Amino acid sequence: MLNFMNTVKGSLLEGFYPTGWDFEKIDACCDLGIEKLTARASFWHPDFSPEPVNDLESMERRMGEEIAKVIIEAKQESRPLAIILPVGPMGMYKYVVNILKDANISADHVTTFNMDEWSDKDGNTMPGDQDGGFEKAMNQALFEPLGILTVPKAKRNFATKDNLPTYAEKIKNIKESGGSLVTVYGIGRACHIAFWEPQIGDEFSNDSDWKSESYRIGQALHPLTIEQNSLHSFASRFTLIPCWANTVGPGLFLNSDYCIGGADGIYPNRGACWQGMSLCVTLQYGPSRWIPSSWMPTLPGRLIFINELAGPLIPEAH
Repeated sequence: MLNFMNTVKGSLLEGFYPTGWDFEKIDACCDLGIEKLTARASFWHPDFSPEPVNDLESMERRMGEEIAKVIIEAKQESRPLAIILPVGPMGMYKYVVNILKDANISADHVTTFNMDEWSDKDGNTMPGDQDGGFEKAMNQALFEPLGILTVPKAKRNFATKDNLPTYAEKIKNIKESGGSLVTVYGIGRACHIAFWEPQIGDEFSNDSDWKSESYRIGQALHPLTIEQNSLHSFASRFTLIPCWANTVGPGLFLNSDYCIGGADGIYPNRGACWQGMSLCVTLQYGPSRWIPSSWMPTLPGRLIFINELAGPLIPEAH
C-alpha cells in the first residue's frame, strides 16, 4: 500500500507524530488480520492472552467479570488488593456491581487508584462533583451502586495534584502486606496507557529510565488524544477538553501482577473505527517507549477487544 509519510517534512504534520514511531512497522501490524495479530509473539508474557469478542456489550461484560474475579479471589484468600482503574469503558462497572452483589462480596479489602484526571498545566483538577470529571464518573458507576459492599471512601484514590504522588508508596505498602496490583486499562488513539503519552519517550535516552517514572502532574496531551476523547466522551466538542492531565506512569502500571485491557473503538454499521491501529501495534509492534501500550503484552493478563478492530485495516471512502 502506498505510504505518504515521507512527505510529512515541511507540512503541518511535521513534529506532530512521535519521533520514535516506525511507520513501516506500524503499517505492517495493521495489515496482519486477526489470526496473525493474535498469534503469540516472542515478547508476550506466557500468561498474556488477547480475547476477541463480537460487540461492546460482550467486551464490557468480560472486563467486568475479570475485575470482579480478582476482587473475589483476593477476598477469599484474605489479602488486600490494589486496583488501578480507568474511566471507561464505563459499562464494565455495572457487571462488577452485579457480580459482587449476587455473591454478597464486600470490596472493603480493595484500594482503588484512578489512573488519571483532567487538569490544567499546573495539575489543578476540577471539583470531584463536576460533570465530565473522573471522580464523579467513578462514584456514579461503581462506588455508589455497590452500596454497603463498596470500597471504603478512605481507600478511593483520585489523581489530584496532592494525592497522585502518594500512589507509589500506598501500592508498595499493599504489596508488602501480601497484596497484589491489578491494572485495568484502555488503549489510547496515540497508544497511551492512562494519559502517559507517546511523546514522553523523547525525554529519555533509554527504556529503563522511562519505565521508572511513576506519575506526571499536568502532562500535556497529544492532539490525537484530545480528538479521541472528543469523539467518544465529549459529543465531538474538543473545545471542552483540557490540554493537560495528571496520570500514572509506567513505574506503576508496568509493575502490575495482572492486567485487564479493553479496546472497543468501533462505530457499528459505519465500517469506521478509531482504535484499530492502536490495537494492532499494541499486540505486534514490540515494546517501545514511544508506544506505551506496546508494553502491556509483556505482563500477565487479558486484552479483550471487539474483533472488527483487528483488521486487516483497509482504507475505504464513506
